[in-house]
Amino acid sequence: MAVRSVTVRLVGALAVVAVLTACGDRKGVNASRGVPLENFTAEQIYKRAEYDLENGDPDDAAQLFGEIERLYPYSEWAKRALIMQAFSYHQDHDFENSRASAQRYIDFYPADEDAAYAQYLLALSYYDQIDEVGRDQGLTYQALQSLRDVIEIYPDSEYARSAILKFDLAFDHLAAKEMEIGRYYLRREHYTAAINRFRVVVQEFQTTSHTPEALHRLVEAYLSLGLEDEAQTAGAILAYNFQATSWYLATYQLLVERGLTAQAKGDSWLRQVHRQMVKGQWL
Repeated sequence: MAVRSVTVRLVGALAVVAVLTACGDRKGVNASRGVPLENFTAEQIYKRAEYDLENGDPDDAAQLFGEIERLYPYSEWAKRALIMQAFSYHQDHDFENSRASAQRYIDFYPADEDAAYAQYLLALSYYDQIDEVGRDQGLTYQALQSLRDVIEIYPDSEYARSAILKFDLAFDHLAAKEMEIGRYYLRREHYTAAINRFRVVVQEFQTTSHTPEALHRLVEAYLSLGLEDEAQTAGAILAYNFQATSWYLATYQLLVERGLTAQAKGDSWLRQVHRQMVKGQWL
């Protein structure tokens, strides 16, 4: 949708672009000529906005697309301009306004073919703000929810596959945050606090790339507390699911040094995880 719409159709419109080029202010008036935007058709303003977008001025483009919605409400051009406004704001990294425009499109045109793209843009407005692990993860949770909406509401759209990939990356990002905090506590010998973080990864983020390390860190923490049954059980889960990893080798060495083996023992929360992950017993 967006690729199709963003393509600038200059044939037959170069004169319009030249006239509108001087629209320096955004009060609906051509600053140098005193020509109100009301004197131009929706299509003419749309082409100018496309021109701005194509030439690296997404902020002006977004405002011009907004003028179409103001001057020609409920028209086909207004509908097209609204989704393009959301896209333009996103290109300008104005994620809040992009999200607002995308949400308006979803509210006004829920059955339109571009509603899926509007939902995807809304999700991207959160996802593209996820950066380093150390930041607050509220945006990550919002991105996950919005990406889930794309996947569940528009499963057959061209955006669903991309949403699934981004959902997995965002999910992995949350697990990375838990691991970072857990390692912080472990280094400072706050073993119980560290265990709580690694437990979240093992129980809630099992499908991420961080699970093997989380199990190994649990072995370290439990051995430091003298809780050998729990350490051995974590080692057993690691041995069954991730034996080819370096984390298993490190765990194996730790256990051997203590005269222990990787086997399920005791009745801790890890024993339940072992029953689920190794034996497939979920009840």
